[in-house]
Amino acid sequence: MIPYLTAGFPTSDVSLDTLRRVVAAGADFVEVGVPFSDPLADGPTIQRTTQAALEQGMTLPRVLELVHKAALEVPVILMTYLNPVMAYGVERFIRDAHAAGVAGVLLTDLPAGADPSVEQAVANSALDLIRLVAPTTDDRRLKTAMTNASGFVYLISRLGVTGARDNVPGDLEQHVGRIRLVTRLPVAVGFGMSTPAQAQAAARHADGVVVGSALMDALATGGVAAAERLARDLATAVHA
Repeated sequence: MIPYLTAGFPTSDVSLDTLRRVVAAGADFVEVGVPFSDPLADGPTIQRTTQAALEQGMTLPRVLELVHKAALEVPVILMTYLNPVMAYGVERFIRDAHAAGVAGVLLTDLPAGADPSVEQAVANSALDLIRLVAPTTDDRRLKTAMTNASGFVYLISRLGVTGARDNVPGDLEQHVGRIRLVTRLPVAVGFGMSTPAQAQAAARHADGVVVGSALMDALATGGVAAAERLARDLATAVHA
């Protein structure tokens, strides 16, 4: 079970509390989103939380401070766009992220092979380089995408941006199977997972399930307690 939380939403203190509570609720990893002004891969919910976090003054350095302060007992994955990392400095980012307790990084808008120097820098570090693949990724491209990949593979369950959906794609098992033919890395499924039933269905085929928008909606409307309840229900379903 991998919950996604936008760092700094709705405030830094609440974000810190929520990080700790989802782990207590049964999360096996936590994916922390770095707020960015142009989140092209994200749907309305994550865009709203990102904008709110930016308005609260959340920056990449403050995200790292938040992760360090949280001192979580499970691996932390940073989900970020490339621009904040380049502005911060790639080597500095790698060093400071590792020191803060980050286990891996998912560079949303960095396709495999697009910037070999950045990819190699992460691959040569203590951070895992987590690759995103889509249902439309063909077999040849899939092999390329696994170059320097580590940690796990993040399978986008459907085309489009992040956001809760009503069902699990019928061809999920097929796409997970294709990935397993080219790598031994675990496969986590995200984009669209929102209910315990969906998470449980996805977990029948994948090694991990990422839930973001539904948790952020719960946090926005019901506070930390609501997010914690949903995280516990999702974790119970996935582990079952």
